[in-house]
Amino acid sequence: MELYLGIDFGTSGARAIAINREGIIQSETQYAFDESQAGTPAPQDNSAPQDNLAKIWQQALFFLIQEIPSQVRSQIKAISINGTSSTVLLCDTAGNPIDEPILYNDARGIEVMDKVREIAPPNHTVISATSSLAKLLWWTQQPVFANAKYFLHQADWLAFLLHRRLGITDYHNALKLGYDVEQLCYPKWLENLEISIQLPSVIAPGTPICEVTTEIANNLGLKRNCVVCAGTTDSIAAFLASGATSPGEASTSLGSTLVIKLLSSTRVDDAKYGIYSHRLGNLWLVGGASNTGGAVLRQFFTDTELENLSREIDAKKESLLDYYPLLKAGDRFPINDPNLPPRLEPRPENPVEFLHGLLASIARIETRGYQLLQQFGATPLTRVYTAGGGAKNPTWTKIRHRYLQVPILPPVNTAAAYGTALLAMRGVSN
Repeated sequence: MELYLGIDFGTSGARAIAINREGIIQSETQYAFDESQAGTPAPQDNSAPQDNLAKIWQQALFFLIQEIPSQVRSQIKAISINGTSSTVLLCDTAGNPIDEPILYNDARGIEVMDKVREIAPPNHTVISATSSLAKLLWWTQQPVFANAKYFLHQADWLAFLLHRRLGITDYHNALKLGYDVEQLCYPKWLENLEISIQLPSVIAPGTPICEVTTEIANNLGLKRNCVVCAGTTDSIAAFLASGATSPGEASTSLGSTLVIKLLSSTRVDDAKYGIYSHRLGNLWLVGGASNTGGAVLRQFFTDTELENLSREIDAKKESLLDYYPLLKAGDRFPINDPNLPPRLEPRPENPVEFLHGLLASIARIETRGYQLLQQFGATPLTRVYTAGGGAKNPTWTKIRHRYLQVPILPPVNTAAAYGTALLAMRGVSN
């Protein structure tokens, strides 16, 4: 039997899932991250000192693989890894990190935004304090940069630990570095950037890179000809896991925030509205992320209250309450305004009415997002796969269906590691 391993490094933990050719899970392992730290795994022993992030990622990677039963490990044909978008690190000629990695949500790039705006086209995806390019330009101004040879994304470096080939990334991770995913090359404005390191070579996600090293195969009990494939980002891996494959199919994540992704034949990009597109083969994954979502609901209700009060809502009835639910000022999509104020008034005394208004308002924001994508030329919406805690609320699903007017379906799988395993399988099957 040939198996395929997907490994997910997300914001709250790491997970590995091995599947067979039919997509049936054969093994699953997890590694907990310490919630008190920004994406740092907790030490196995509370008395153990904290190590640097890259070393802990390495420990997590090997732990995940070693925890897979040996009979499963010995049948793995291909491995792919996803990481958080714009989590990056600098390495020397041997691939050793020379500084602490910079995480996806680190906004120190704000210090170089004038430089980013100077070199990048207007409304480009890289014009963000958290983009990979902003982090790279920030690093160029630090003394440690003199020792740098490679600039890698989290998924790139973790894959390197298995195959030992440096300087390779995928075009999902490279998007926020400035890579042109339509022409499949670095744009001239980026190539002309005067920096002392070479930008990584970019290949399609899932492309076979190299077999694992003999040492890794022996130490981890993997097949000698097990292939490491190019990775992706965690959010795209979750989309791949959903089951959406045709233009018009979309994925909504109803977690702490609201994230929508629509598979489209047409590319849509507009930083003014927080819209950008990832390439997915010959199609485009168009979407945006709003700050509204489940975190706002939990500000007012416990999980038990949400469940019980939702049962009392008549989903067929329109709520006249028009909110824009946010925890604090500012949204990214479908209104990209860092100063957009939350709108949570008037608040009725009846908690059922209040919750109905919140659920309906978030549903309207979701619908507005999909409408905006289509106004800019994306493929018309045909169905939505929904993941996240909100997907478990049947009342909310009925409310959303009334606005979206398309089928709302449960995903095939909600785990990003599952989507990454599919990527590995497709990579060696093509």
